[in-house]
Amino acid sequence: MREHGWRRPRQRVHPPKPTVGVRASEPNQIWHVDTSVIKLLDGTKVYLQAVVDSYSRKILAWMVSESFDLTSTCQVLLAAGKHLVTAGRPLVYADSGVENLNAAVNATLLTACLERILAQVEVAFSNSIVEAFWRSLKHQWLFLNTLDTVARVRALVEFYVDEYNTKMLYPAFGGQTPDETFFGTGAKVPEELALAKTKARAARLAAKRAMSCERGLGQQATLPEGQFPS
Repeated sequence: MREHGWRRPRQRVHPPKPTVGVRASEPNQIWHVDTSVIKLLDGTKVYLQAVVDSYSRKILAWMVSESFDLTSTCQVLLAAGKHLVTAGRPLVYADSGVENLNAAVNATLLTACLERILAQVEVAFSNSIVEAFWRSLKHQWLFLNTLDTVARVRALVEFYVDEYNTKMLYPAFGGQTPDETFFGTGAKVPEELALAKTKARAARLAAKRAMSCERGLGQQATLPEGQFPS
């Protein structure tokens, strides 16, 4: 290559921009249901299921089971239906797994006034919200603990879901938690956080300026006569 003066073309490859999935405009408009699998230390599989509200990211219902039961989707959807305080027909985005496409689920959808849409089939990038929750649940919490029994996994998931719904601050919602966004109780949170940020910044600037003045005065006091600080 040096002899002939050949050069490899070096073009900078920019990563693709992240794709925004389905987003709702109000609570209980779109739900996401999905199943995930975790292995215990002895190799036993544990099945996790959850229903996430698309608008607020709130975990409406969840379930940890030892076996792959085809009726588990029915149970978690009925548990999530307790949050339907107003008349409506939420769209349930689910993948085409056998746990979501069976006669029992069809009957539950009809009874609970829910409408199913196949994620990644009828609508692209439609289940990204629940997939993001699985990622944070596993890598930020479950995999940091000893997963030896189903009861242990269930207790860990229960703790994380409670912390996630009540204490997880979302910048997209101005610092509101999923519960505050879902129930509409955090309207003043963005204003309070902005005020607290302004006060903290002013206090930090005042403290730094006071420290620099004190250090400057101390340096001048120790300098020989006729010399000035640079």
